[in-house]
Amino acid sequence: MNKIAANVTASALLVATAGVVVQIVSGVDFPPVPPVFFIQLIPAAFVYFGRWRWAAVLAAVAGLFLIGGLFASGEAGRLADTGLPGGVGGSIGLWVQMVAVVVAAVSAVVALVRR
Repeated sequence: MNKIAANVTASALLVATAGVVVQIVSGVDFPPVPPVFFIQLIPAAFVYFGRWRWAAVLAAVAGLFLIGGLFASGEAGRLADTGLPGGVGGSIGLWVQMVAVVVAAVSAVVALVRR
């Protein structure tokens, strides 16, 4: 994985994690240790520090898993409805998370294809 793609992917996953923190601070219900932190931070660490080809696969799979999970869990409604738990902050945090996850998944796929 080239350095630019690795930096974009890892940075996007870190931004996605910040989006989760915004949701937690806004009052969205999460477990004490949210699994999403591991789903986002472990691939980010592998991509940034390891630079192995499979790390990009891990990042792409994590991104696709989180995007699918948004719809499978029924949480996609929070993207537009600020009346749900977390209000505007929860919606903004989810937008930040999901846009960053899409960027990470796309940059990881692009890195794999360009290889």
